[in-house]
Amino acid sequence: MRQLPETDRDALRIAQHPQFPRWLDQITATGGCAHPIHLSGSTTTLDATTGEILRHYDTRTEPGERLSVRCRNRRASVCAPCSRLHAGDTYHLVRAGLLGGKNIPTTIRNRPRLFITLTAPSFGPVHRAGESRCRPRRDGGTCAHGRPIGCRVVHAPDAPAAGQPLCSDCYDYTGHVLWHAHAGILWDRFTRDVRRHLATSAGLVQSHFPQHARLSFARVAEYQKRAAVHVHAVVRLDGPAGPDDQPPLWGTTDQLTDAVRASAERVLVRTPYSPAVGELALRWGTQLDARPLHTDADGADDDAVAAYVAKYVTKGASETGAGTDHPITTRDEIHAAPVSEHVRTLMHTCWRLGGLPEYEPLRLRAWTHTLGYRGHILTKSRAYSTTYAALRAQRAHHLGHADIPDTVTERNWRYVGSGHTPGAALIAAGIAEDLAIGRELEREARSDRGGRDA
Repeated sequence: MRQLPETDRDALRIAQHPQFPRWLDQITATGGCAHPIHLSGSTTTLDATTGEILRHYDTRTEPGERLSVRCRNRRASVCAPCSRLHAGDTYHLVRAGLLGGKNIPTTIRNRPRLFITLTAPSFGPVHRAGESRCRPRRDGGTCAHGRPIGCRVVHAPDAPAAGQPLCSDCYDYTGHVLWHAHAGILWDRFTRDVRRHLATSAGLVQSHFPQHARLSFARVAEYQKRAAVHVHAVVRLDGPAGPDDQPPLWGTTDQLTDAVRASAERVLVRTPYSPAVGELALRWGTQLDARPLHTDADGADDDAVAAYVAKYVTKGASETGAGTDHPITTRDEIHAAPVSEHVRTLMHTCWRLGGLPEYEPLRLRAWTHTLGYRGHILTKSRAYSTTYAALRAQRAHHLGHADIPDTVTERNWRYVGSGHTPGAALIAAGIAEDLAIGRELEREARSDRGGRDA
């Protein structure tokens, strides 16, 4: 008799367990999380006045005497169910800063608002994907290393050559890595310079800008084909009190656009001096897009921007081919990483520069897996809109998990493990797929009802 594979045997073992229905409830509650966190402990809710126990929960009655909760990883390559939840939260966070809602007034849709894209500078010519020839040249010349400086091939978007240097010896790998390491500082100086430019244009002393207006933003970082980060951001101009306050009369969309373009061209960051590298002046690339957002009747343009940002926040470095999702701890791991030679060279450059004392504060070796980029994928100013924590609290309240007023809650929890056995992973994946199909059917039903109502 043929023996079942280990995964199937494990799935049968779980299904035959007396507490399987409760285990199934737990995994369904996590959305079919691919790598759940297992906790052991108890929660007791007491009346704040009398001390009477109103509610008590203990994991000793649960399967395996533990409770499974979401891993909350944003990367789709690590956990698709939690990634979808994170993308949904990001969509609502960005949308609230465009159209209002989530305690943000709807009047913000009439404020000066831009959707901007800032790119990294060129570190050397790379192969370009598209419908036309990559880099056509009539002279057919070569670089100093004897390699062609042109390419007449039409590369598909997924072609292995797309984003790779025409000559790896000509490519400025050091500049690429150090630009990544300073990209966060460059963004901070950019936003400060936008405020200064707006103040100067309005005839204000620069230090008085916060008394007249506030610059709010949400930005997401995305890796390009060449493995260089560029930034998409929603930028909004408010009054000094934030979303509840109208901007001054001089705060127009044109003024904001001019300030963004001028600052993107002007700001720079100088790297620490290194005997091996020297001092580099780092700037934004010449490719800049600053598109005004004009609110239409149904807010479709704003919805599209929110969806665009939410899509990129779930992508890990490994999905874009620009690194890995896990830290690199040894040089041997760089050799074994499933990446292109271009990305591998960037990793080696990170590791080499990370060993120089003048770059020690940049912690380049710790960020080798992201090619030196140290920033968060999504960042926002405090007054832009709601927060992830507030969105999670709203969801908990909707599900009936919020704290009861006038009570005291005593919690005693400890971590006992994570992940699934092979059979549990198979069942969890099925649950996640069923939930995803259910959401899609519900979305289509809402769309059909909206079409009939129209």
